[in-house]
Amino acid sequence: MNPGSDQLSIDTPELVSIELPLAGIGSRFIAVLVDTVLWFVALIVVIFLISFVGPAIAAFNKLSYQWTVALVIFLLFLFNWGYFTLFEAFWNGRTPGKKIAKIRVIQKSGRPIGLFESMARNFIRYIDQIPSFYAVGVITMFITKQHQRLGDLAAGTLVVQDREQEAPLWGESGSRTFTAASFTPTQAPSEPHTRVVLPAGGISKLTSSDLEVLEGFFARRLDMPLEVRQKLADRICAALIAKSGLEIPEGVSVETFLEAAARDLRDLARMR
Repeated sequence: MNPGSDQLSIDTPELVSIELPLAGIGSRFIAVLVDTVLWFVALIVVIFLISFVGPAIAAFNKLSYQWTVALVIFLLFLFNWGYFTLFEAFWNGRTPGKKIAKIRVIQKSGRPIGLFESMARNFIRYIDQIPSFYAVGVITMFITKQHQRLGDLAAGTLVVQDREQEAPLWGESGSRTFTAASFTPTQAPSEPHTRVVLPAGGISKLTSSDLEVLEGFFARRLDMPLEVRQKLADRICAALIAKSGLEIPEGVSVETFLEAAARDLRDLARMR
């Protein structure tokens, strides 16, 4: 990130710089406010159910009531911690509040947040809340250049603005897998099973280093946030076109073009 800037600059292994806007304190406040309201509503429902079960257990065994209280306190902790942890880990770094505020959590490398990072940042959340309503967290966000609270610093995470796409991001359906609709290409997709043929003269101007960049992108693209993936594909494509003079055939998406270029480069390497 550039000093004094609200943009996160990520240098990918493909030597392409991607910039993502950092989430401000205002949008993060809206997100946590919505999540807190939703959590309290769910909590009221849980307490209502426990109010029926607890006395029944205590009547069955006098010693059970104390254990019931202890269990309820422990479950309340798990319920609060689990709400944020599970949503962020399995919903592409978002909670319902973050989705409404259009922000999400990512790793500092730009990769999606995992279960470990989510567990760590949300365990430290209780320190960020001291003495009341995230006072420590807000102070830390003002001090740090990347607007990180203590939980973010411990887990190596950042909160960025989420430019939502019509197509769902991976993880939204509960599965960490891309579908065909998960990536919105800059051009219309090519016809299914149609082999894209690129001019040999243009391919011959590319090198093994270009193939390494393409292979690196293909190996990592399923782990990338949608916005990062699309920007990176566009930039790699622009660099290849400038170097080779190739053009994207009509009706072919950027990623399909890159796949065709990589395939032809492999074929050319075998012939040499």
